[in-house]
Amino acid sequence: MTDVMVPSLGESVSEATVSTWFKKPGDVVKLDEMLCELETDKVSVEVPSPVAGVLTEILAPEGTTVAANARLAIVTEGAVGAKTAAPIPLKAEEPKSVAAAATVGSPGAGPEVLTPRDVENAPSAKKAMAEAGLSADQVQGTGRDGRVMKEDVARAATAAPLAAAPAVAAIPRAPVPADDAAREERVKMTRLRATIARRLKDAQNTAAMLTTYNEVDMSGIMSLRNEYKDIFEKKHGVKLGFMSFFVKACTHALKEIPEVNAEIDGQDVVYKNYVHMGVAVGTPNGLVVPVVRDADQMGFAAIEKKISELGLRARDGKLSMAEMQGGSFTISNGGVYGSLMSSPILNPPQSGILGMHKIQDRPVVVAGQIVIRPMMYLALSYDHRVVDGKGAVTFLVRVKEALEDPRRLLMDL
Repeated sequence: MTDVMVPSLGESVSEATVSTWFKKPGDVVKLDEMLCELETDKVSVEVPSPVAGVLTEILAPEGTTVAANARLAIVTEGAVGAKTAAPIPLKAEEPKSVAAAATVGSPGAGPEVLTPRDVENAPSAKKAMAEAGLSADQVQGTGRDGRVMKEDVARAATAAPLAAAPAVAAIPRAPVPADDAAREERVKMTRLRATIARRLKDAQNTAAMLTTYNEVDMSGIMSLRNEYKDIFEKKHGVKLGFMSFFVKACTHALKEIPEVNAEIDGQDVVYKNYVHMGVAVGTPNGLVVPVVRDADQMGFAAIEKKISELGLRARDGKLSMAEMQGGSFTISNGGVYGSLMSSPILNPPQSGILGMHKIQDRPVVVAGQIVIRPMMYLALSYDHRVVDGKGAVTFLVRVKEALEDPRRLLMDL
């Protein structure tokens, strides 16, 4: 017998929730065939079978929160599948027998009739079921041969209770008038959203978080970009955006103020002689932070290509854990959504995060004259346990100087 273990979840991720089992006890499985899917606050992780054989027992039903390196199931290598294998509950709070599951959506059907477990459900439905905390047995499929569609999951989600998610501190809600209550809609938090809420609050409770602000005149970058963007795209096959300028500016500033690129480990401060730049990306399932590794050694074109690649993979839900771990500093761009000013929350265990914002024409004083310039507010949130106010302000000033005069990036000033 071989244990199926929780795979490596990456740094700062200590637990995951079992969202979907693709197999049931007694099913024959192939080597590396997907057995189940785990959900963390960063990404969904598929767990393959370590050997070929039969799934003998599931130790962590759907909805169970498991620690890193915990046992998920047992696979008997080389065994023959048995349809009479002992059933186990697919939801921790909703036990169902295999016999009952086999008749869902097909009353009175004989043994030759396809069941929900025999039919390949729509990929969009699988994703929706994972997000809603539902198994295929809990959804009435309306597609061909009982195939579960995304719309079926939406209907089932309104009736099926959600398995317990990681706890979020509850604050008693004030009484609501009956007229108002009738016009409200109550929806269960997904496990992903509940975990994100808990981790963000943990970051606030752990770090001595403080934010310093500045503003930058984007005229220099916009002029340079407009002049070279067509030539840049023709040569490198990728558009010249603003993010590469910010990555380069930050890597230069981190070399001068290394504590912003450090982290606390127990009683030690770990200074990193490299820059793995996290770039926050919004997805339909929540915020993820893929990492551009060794960004300090990359040119503009390489940075733009890597950010474009990671952004597409993030939106498609195809990022691996390796692509989201090991970051030493993070950049978050709220400006793409129209944010004019915000205080970003640290991405533990990092000690700094830069918030970009909307570029807006504003009147400013230049050489004693009021002129209109494209301005952007910058916000640096930092861990005051590691970074002093002087270091944080100096870092942000260096970023501002490099952005307002991009020639400084070329001359390493």
